[in-house]
Amino acid sequence: MRGKMYSLWYPETEKDFFEKSLELTTKEQLFYKTEDNRYLAYWPKKYSGKKSTLQSRNAFIGNYTEKMVVNLLQNFAKSNNLFVLQGVICEELGLTSRSPADVAFCKTNNTVQKAENIKLIIEVKMSVVWNWEYINGELILVGDYSSHQGTPGLLRSDSMLKAIGKAINIRVSGNASSDIPIVILGNTPIQKSYIKKVDHLKKAGIVQGFWSLNPKPKENETLEMTPKKGFIRMNAYEDFVSYLNELISHDFFFFSSMKSKKELGQIIEICNQEDDFEEKGHKFLELIGD
Repeated sequence: MRGKMYSLWYPETEKDFFEKSLELTTKEQLFYKTEDNRYLAYWPKKYSGKKSTLQSRNAFIGNYTEKMVVNLLQNFAKSNNLFVLQGVICEELGLTSRSPADVAFCKTNNTVQKAENIKLIIEVKMSVVWNWEYINGELILVGDYSSHQGTPGLLRSDSMLKAIGKAINIRVSGNASSDIPIVILGNTPIQKSYIKKVDHLKKAGIVQGFWSLNPKPKENETLEMTPKKGFIRMNAYEDFVSYLNELISHDFFFFSSMKSKKELGQIIEICNQEDDFEEKGHKFLELIGD
């Protein structure tokens, strides 16, 4: 990564993505070509000419953003005696070679992991946010995401649904996933229609947060945080690691059940016979799973 060691997602980061990718592929694989031979990251809002769908950029941006997150968190991981790894496989959690964890904090430096060695899973849902024009070998920033026809990052319903589906798949894989936090990491706000949903997902324990690493995705102010903190926009690297530290420094446990009020009352009464809060909690989790 060029620039600052601790850098979130800025236009400079995006420019770095294009520069690095152009060393590996052609401009036709990274930009849309307009009828008047302009090469743009997205179709402009008012463009009405012939259009095509660009799929080839997805693999490049996916790999770049996952590596960016790994590089960003190397020092934080080391300070917690952990390894931050890309493409982690864990059969116990339903994480296969075809659908691995994008990024994970692990106790050992191995791509293939046991669930007991995974401390945190991060699913990366980032894409190109701003619009860029490629002219004579130069990259020119021509507008934020409100200026083009694309729907980037967490603003896309399919990205949100894929992230939620992946998290649920991990959660229902078995008890091995119960104490592993899951974070969805993007570089845009979310749509208003998802505000209540992300807060409920956090409250239910399916996902511990939808976070954006983009402090200023457009000139006008964007959503910074939902009421229950299901979505949070990170405005500084220090904010990011502070929230991460909170997740890996506490013992969490996911539980889910549907029982009658009578059954719940009976469980609570039994738990109250234990001596302290930790024992009460342990007993509750034991009984709720029966």
